[in-house]
Amino acid sequence: MNLTVKPAGFLKGSVELPPSKSYTIRALMVAAVGGTSRITNPSYCDDALVALKTARSLGARVIHENQKTLVLFANKNKSQPKQINVGESGTVLRFLLPLAALRGKVVKIIGEGTLRFRPNFYLIQVLREMGVDIAGRREKQCVPIEIRGGCLNGGRVEIDGSLSSQFISALLIACPSLSHDTRLHIKGKQIVSKTYITMTRQVLKKAGIQIVPKGGRGFHIPGHQQFKGLKNFIVPSDYGLAAFLIAAAALTESDVILTGYLQDNLIQSDGAILNFVKKMGVKFTKTSRAIHIQGPFQLKGGSFSLKDCPDLLPILSILALFAKGKTRFYDIGHARVKESDRISDLRGELLKVNARVFEKENEMTIEPQPFYKNDCLLDPHHDHRLAMAFCILGLKLGVRIKDIECVAKSYPDFVRDIHKIGVKTIKG
Repeated sequence: MNLTVKPAGFLKGSVELPPSKSYTIRALMVAAVGGTSRITNPSYCDDALVALKTARSLGARVIHENQKTLVLFANKNKSQPKQINVGESGTVLRFLLPLAALRGKVVKIIGEGTLRFRPNFYLIQVLREMGVDIAGRREKQCVPIEIRGGCLNGGRVEIDGSLSSQFISALLIACPSLSHDTRLHIKGKQIVSKTYITMTRQVLKKAGIQIVPKGGRGFHIPGHQQFKGLKNFIVPSDYGLAAFLIAAAALTESDVILTGYLQDNLIQSDGAILNFVKKMGVKFTKTSRAIHIQGPFQLKGGSFSLKDCPDLLPILSILALFAKGKTRFYDIGHARVKESDRISDLRGELLKVNARVFEKENEMTIEPQPFYKNDCLLDPHHDHRLAMAFCILGLKLGVRIKDIECVAKSYPDFVRDIHKIGVKTIKG
């Protein structure tokens, strides 16, 4: 379905921010490994629902205490299905692979949509070295992936951290259950999205798991650890999704309040959005319960490393179109292997509105123009973050967006929520 977004006059209202997709998935997968867990304020986006279904496949019994609370009872002795569908969730897929291998059983893991083309080579290579008989499709080791047996062993393990932090998080979740200690070393030119690894470690710590950092590139993971469950885990609001609403208020005349669970004891990679928009000239007030923005602002360009937060590239690119001066985003090569190629695909669509966008393998530069084309039809390439970013662009230019349903992957209520603050849209 296409969605037309009309240029905005004045945006005003309050929106309750959605829960963090990343923390919800981590909480559900960790809860499935052991103990009893109580998870409050979970996300019910498509990827989180896949994680919940996968937790059940790993043996967890799930009780919906109410709309805001899930209780999970892990049961690693329950038989595992012979086939598990992880939908389009790359995070769930990567977390599942070593957890499924722990069982030593034959299982086929399948996926859908763009996940069928996303690479898993580094993780599968390591799982083979650890003793698992596992194979994916083609050189990139894409789904479907078959685990045909073998035994996951600890010891010294090396994995490349230059493509995705999810590979490292997956091993951190699985290795505490092994019979021997694991010495995990991360190799590669750089470790991308390191904050996501910290997020995983924070959830594991709350489940009673000990992970010992060794320098900047290693972890000692003791074996024979017992997962004690997440006793009362509250999922924080998602800064990466808040970024779209922050940008909407920054670009228009506005008086917008974003409410939620905004205490910063649980780190978020996308929390960097607050510092980025400050540097671009956006002013706001923030408490542990709300962010208040009154726009518009005269934005300014700059140079920003997105090594730890590549998901912010689409929405920051929209802000850069209306900033004073050139904006450069670098350390973004890993954004090419998300739901879309978030460099080339994003650039291709922005060119349609007459933007000046230049790309290299690991960076993108945007030079603002005095005039942009109105009412263009933009294709998000089935990428939820591109679709939401294009909606925010529509507040300035008026745009039509294909396949708006793809936002359900992370933010199923996105269109409803932008209506709450006065955004006008037309379906069809």
